[in-house]
Amino acid sequence: MAISIAAEWEVLNNRYYRKQEIYTMCWNSVDLSRHKVACSKFGGPVAMVRDESKMVQLKAESARAKLLLFTSSGKLLSSVPWDRPGGRLIALGWTDEEVLLAVVHDGTIFQYNIHGELIPEQLSLGQECWNQGVAECIIWGSGLVVLTEQNQLFSIPNLETQTVVKLADPLLEDPPHCMAVVEPQYTLSGNLEVLLAVGSSVLMVDAENVRNQMVDFGPIQKMTLSSNGNLLACFTHDGRLLVVYPDFSKSLLEHLTESALPPEQLVWCGVDSVLLYWEEELVMVGPYGDAVRWAYDEPIVLIPECDGVRILSNTFMEFLRRVPDSTVSIFKIGSTSPAAMLFDALEQFDKRSAKADENIRLISDKLPDAVGDCIDAAGHEFDISLQRTLLRAAAYGRAFCRKFDRDQFQDMCRTLRVLNAVRQFEIGIPLSIQQFKDLTAPVLIARLVNAHRHLLALRISEYLDLSKEVVLVHWACTKIIASSDVPDSVLLELLLEKLKACPGISYATVAADAHRNGRQKLAALLLDYEPRASEQVPLLTSMGEGERALVKAIESGDTNLVYFSILHLWRQRPLPEFFRIVQAKTLARNLFIAYARQNDPEILKKFFISIGQIQSAAEVFLKESWSFSRSIGNRSGSALQGPRLKTIDQAADLYAQTKEHMFERAAAEEQGKLLKLQQEFEISTGQLIFVDSSVSDTIRTLITLGNHRAAQRVKVDFKVPDKRFYWLKVFALATAKQWEALEKFSKEKKPPIGYKPFVEACIEEEENAEALKYIAKLTDPQERAEAYARIGMEKEATEAAAQAKDSELLGRLKITFGQNTAAGALFDTLRDRLSLT
Repeated sequence: MAISIAAEWEVLNNRYYRKQEIYTMCWNSVDLSRHKVACSKFGGPVAMVRDESKMVQLKAESARAKLLLFTSSGKLLSSVPWDRPGGRLIALGWTDEEVLLAVVHDGTIFQYNIHGELIPEQLSLGQECWNQGVAECIIWGSGLVVLTEQNQLFSIPNLETQTVVKLADPLLEDPPHCMAVVEPQYTLSGNLEVLLAVGSSVLMVDAENVRNQMVDFGPIQKMTLSSNGNLLACFTHDGRLLVVYPDFSKSLLEHLTESALPPEQLVWCGVDSVLLYWEEELVMVGPYGDAVRWAYDEPIVLIPECDGVRILSNTFMEFLRRVPDSTVSIFKIGSTSPAAMLFDALEQFDKRSAKADENIRLISDKLPDAVGDCIDAAGHEFDISLQRTLLRAAAYGRAFCRKFDRDQFQDMCRTLRVLNAVRQFEIGIPLSIQQFKDLTAPVLIARLVNAHRHLLALRISEYLDLSKEVVLVHWACTKIIASSDVPDSVLLELLLEKLKACPGISYATVAADAHRNGRQKLAALLLDYEPRASEQVPLLTSMGEGERALVKAIESGDTNLVYFSILHLWRQRPLPEFFRIVQAKTLARNLFIAYARQNDPEILKKFFISIGQIQSAAEVFLKESWSFSRSIGNRSGSALQGPRLKTIDQAADLYAQTKEHMFERAAAEEQGKLLKLQQEFEISTGQLIFVDSSVSDTIRTLITLGNHRAAQRVKVDFKVPDKRFYWLKVFALATAKQWEALEKFSKEKKPPIGYKPFVEACIEEEENAEALKYIAKLTDPQERAEAYARIGMEKEATEAAAQAKDSELLGRLKITFGQNTAAGALFDTLRDRLSLT
């Protein structure tokens, strides 16, 4: 077995390469030479459209061009007519998400999924590109670059953002010999760079600059960048293949070919060899300049991968790659490596030969490495029987190895089981293990799902312990589209039977898809099974189920969702219906009131009135009355009947509708009456100091300003008691220093408040002389004593205290005047007399 395997290898210096047939293509009468072909990486599908530059063979093919989509095994996925406007097809290419891009002459970019369905979102490179016309286009996994017929460059560096960028003008009169793209991920600046072979040199063009790379080996006929972006392969006019750094700072390899004609295709095989294809001949040049040739009697398409090249022909799909070191160590002719000894030990063990034990003993100290090499070699094989044999060898050696990591063996078995499943002819995804690692299992599952391979994707997800939600949700959405004639209740049961297998799955996503496809009832039924209100509520509102969305939001207890539902209902429903819905739900009502109170008092007033809460509506009117600006315009002329007064009157009218709020009605009316008076006073006095003050403050201010008649009017209109009016007037006159008026006021009649307020008012204004006029009129000796003491009259205070015959008062006065004074001694004498009586 080892000899036959190694016999298939090709050697380039010290490296081995192997070309394996993966599939025999199952398509019928496909001639690659007559089509534009685009193959997706990572074993993806093949797309082709008839090349318009080739003549149509009568009776051999349809005169109408078609877009054909196949798996890598040649199984037809879709066939759709190709009749897109915009001129001839310039380029086909696949994105990383397996979306097929078709760029036509006018710069329009059509997008297709792998089922040949046109994606509605159409891209365009802009008017300028449309005017010039596209001459050449390069598409890679996440972007594209076009060269126009006027030698201008336009790019979409990131297909997700779809931003069109015009690169710097290279100022070319003639088209370049060839073009290559350095993707943004491989440049130091992080920006797209385009290499143009012009004359005998190369121009590097980005969005801002054009730099001449000063190449001295041109003209260059073909260029291609390695998959890791580190090396650039160039084919020159004199038949040389050169490998250089992308900045042309150093040349690493020069190989002279036997053809001065440029190859039809120039691609990298992994990162260490280059393939050149001329009609009927494929040449591979290794890292040390050695070459291997293969003859082909039919056209081929080279599809570079991260670890090799897929070779597509009319008949076969082959895979060319470097033989892994682990495989070389086992199957190289004459190999005596530990892995080869272990593999041979398994053969001897199957023959029941004692040599098996001898081999194990010879490599006992290197047994872990040998087991690891067998496992690794199994992972790189496409042949299932050889995989099984290598894994048996690893398992045999592992039995004698105590320190080997057993997870490595189990992980490889799991990986190979997945790879073998997707490599099957019916699936047609010939992934190598390195490609699988780079692609990752979740992306592979997503690709299977997009291809409607839901059962396989589900089994792989379960086998690898990955989430099944993505698979089941996509299956459910696909099922809904395909079951337009199935009743909602029947389809619901079919969906639930599968979806319940994944706890926590997003029923809302499936419901949204049902809604988009016009299955409103089905969408509503599915939402009943969605446990997350944050997913339910937005979808219900978009479906027109606003009241139901509000109920779900309230049940969740999430106030943000409740507000979301309330605001949606507010915009969508008539106000009476909206008020009815909100009023019936306590939490919604309270949140709406809180929101409207801060943001929309008008709607809140309407709401309270509609539900019969008159007092609450009146309170909103009163609060609103305080929100108006106190500008001069609100207090002059017609402002007497302005918005503020109007809102107060409206509040009073509301209070008047029920007998229970007579007090509130009277208070509102008096507030409006007071506000009118205050506005009049401000207009008459020219002093903007009345509005929003109390009745007492208004009276005090009027007296201070000398407007006693107006003060008396306020007293009468608001029934201010005589005692309060006297207090206000006394202190107002004292504040205004109107002592004569104060004295005259005290003599009008006997003050109902007595003369003590007169004394206090004078003392507060530090007018002791004026205070003496009223102290003498105090009838209470104690009050007189305290008054005299406050203005510092010791003798008079003592006499008044003696008349009061109050020892406690004498003690306080003594403290007031001090213990070491003559007054203090007099107070002690008086207290002694009072104690003897």
